[in-house]
Amino acid sequence: MISKMSNKLSRREFLKLGGLAMGGIAFGRGFRFDEQPGISLGRVSTDSISVFDAPKFGADTVAFRFRDEVLNLYYEITPPDGPAYNPLWYRIWGGYVHSGFVQPVEIRFNEILSNVREGGQLTEVTIPYSRPSTFSSSRGWQPMDSLTLYYGSNHWVTDIVQGPDGLAWYQITDELWDGYKYYVPTEHLRPILDEELTPISPEVPHSQKRIEVSRQWQTLTAFEHDEVVLSVSVSTGIKSSSTTNGFPTLTPLGRHNVQSKMPSKHMGAGGLAGTGSDLTALPGVPWTSFFAEGGYAIHGTYWHNNFGVQMSRGCVNMRNEDAKWLFRWLLPENSPAQVEVRGYGTQIIVS
Repeated sequence: MISKMSNKLSRREFLKLGGLAMGGIAFGRGFRFDEQPGISLGRVSTDSISVFDAPKFGADTVAFRFRDEVLNLYYEITPPDGPAYNPLWYRIWGGYVHSGFVQPVEIRFNEILSNVREGGQLTEVTIPYSRPSTFSSSRGWQPMDSLTLYYGSNHWVTDIVQGPDGLAWYQITDELWDGYKYYVPTEHLRPILDEELTPISPEVPHSQKRIEVSRQWQTLTAFEHDEVVLSVSVSTGIKSSSTTNGFPTLTPLGRHNVQSKMPSKHMGAGGLAGTGSDLTALPGVPWTSFFAEGGYAIHGTYWHNNFGVQMSRGCVNMRNEDAKWLFRWLLPENSPAQVEVRGYGTQIIVS
C-alpha cells in the first residue's frame, strides 16, 4: 500500500526516508553511466545512429549506437563539409557521430522536496532518462515499459509517496491521460524555482513584442521595439502528403498570436510535436506556447538536436534553453503555479 509521506510519516521519519533516497544516489537507482570529469554526455535519441571513421556522412560506418545509449562525447568538431545546416559532430569511443540525434545530457541528482504545494510543483528531469512505475491495489507496483521521461522534459509533481524500494518517489499527474498517475525516484527531478519563471521585459507594451519565424532559413527572431533580443536556429514542419488530425504538417504561414502557454505538455499520439512513427508519446514537452488552430506551438525539444532543418509535424522546435527564455518573454504572462495560461498574446509571424 502506498504511504503518503506528508500525511502518514513524522518529520523525523520523512527526513530519514529522504536521507536514504539521497544515500542511494551513488548507485543511481540502477543507472550505470560512465561519467568522467571534463567529458560531456549525449543520449542517442532515435532508433539508431551510425558511428563513422571520419566526421562526414560519406565515411565508412564502423559501428552503430542505439536508442537511449549514453555516450561519452570527448570533443566537438565542425568540419567544412558540414552539413551546412548543422555541421556539429562529436568524437566518441571508436569514431565520430553527427549531433543531429544525440541529445546533450547531464547526470544531476536532486534533494527531495519537503512538501508539494497545492496544485503541484513543476520539475525537470536532470538525468538522461527515467523509467516511471505505476501502482494499483490489485497489481501493486509495475514498471511502465511503454513510457520514458527524458532529460530536459518538464513534469508536474503532485505528491510524495513511498516507492517500491521503500524510498521517496514523486507522483506525476499526466494532464493528457485524464489525470493518470505514475511515479519516479525523487532524485531524478529538479524542482523549478519560482524565480526561474520571472517574466522577461514585462514593461514592453504588447504591441512592441513580436516573433518572426522563417521557414526558408529555419530561424526564429524575437523583437522588442524592432530591436532583436533573440535569434536562434529552429526546426519547423516537414512538407508531407499526410496530415495530423486533418491539419497540414507544414508550419502555417501568416500572422498569429500566442493563445495558450503551458510549461509542460504531453504531446505525441496524434500531436504535432515530432516526426517518425516511434514518437507515439512525448510526455513533458517543455515551454510550450500554442499559436494556431491545430495544436501548432513553439516549444522545447528533447527528441532531436538537429536544429536548422525541418524536423517537426508542424510545431516550431527549439533548444530547451532557448524555449525557456522565450516562454518567459512571450505574453500572456504566467505564474509559476499555472498549468496553463490563456489569452491574446504576442504576435507570431511565419513567413
